[in-house]
Amino acid sequence: MPKSRIRKKADYTPPPATKQAASIKLTNRSWVAPVMLAMFAIGLVWIVVFYVTDGTLPVKSLSNWNIVVGFGFIAAGFGVSTQWK
Repeated sequence: MPKSRIRKKADYTPPPATKQAASIKLTNRSWVAPVMLAMFAIGLVWIVVFYVTDGTLPVKSLSNWNIVVGFGFIAAGFGVSTQWK
């Protein structure tokens, strides 16, 4: 049986480096982490104060909606966290 022909492959040579790598410009997002943590803390403190004071604080007229406000701050913290790079 005849042997198949062996093809020699050319060695890979990278293209010449005439182009410069595109610089990625990231905006300064140093505000994201402090704002995110602050929103988490405000939401947690809001809910804890509501439970500890039996609903008289932080806003008495909201009654049980104070829990929604606290979770709203926490959700806003998660929303801010999507900006973190």
